[in-house]
Formats: sequence, C-alpha cells, structure tokens
Amino acid sequence: MSKRDKLIERLLSKPTDFSFGELTTLLGRFGYSIQSSGLTGGSRISFANDENDYIRIHKPHPRNELLPYQINDIISALLERSLI
Repeated sequence: MSKRDKLIERLLSKPTDFSFGELTTLLGRFGYSIQSSGLTGGSRISFANDENDYIRIHKPHPRNELLPYQINDIISALLERSLI
C-alpha cells in the first residue's frame, strides 16, 4: 500500500488527530499546492492544482489538527473530484 493510499485510508477513518501537514501532503499527491494569498490572507488557505481547481479550508490554529467538519469537507471535495 502506497503512502498516498495510507493517508487516504487514515482520512476516511476520520481521526481526531489528522494534522494540517498530513492534509498538505495528501493534497500534494493529488497535484494541489498551497496558493499564496498575500499578507492579509488570514487563516483561509487555498489549495490549487494545474487546472485552477481550488479546495479551500481554514488553517487550524492554534492547534495543528483538523476539526471534524474540516475532515468531512475535504472528503466531500475529494469525492466530488473522483480522487477517492
């Protein structure tokens, strides 16, 4: 099983400790990268791929773990795009 498959499996299990770093790694394996939003971008993060498809999420702070609704949003976004 590849690292991407393990991350997908972990995401789908909806753990309470899925980190923003893990999300960045997973989306990076699907061709998404963090887009710079300037100095006043705040905690709203956009991940974009080469086709200008965006996945947006609030960066968790002060903790590093995603909240349950964020995990659900990411799963829905990946399912809509037929990536998982």
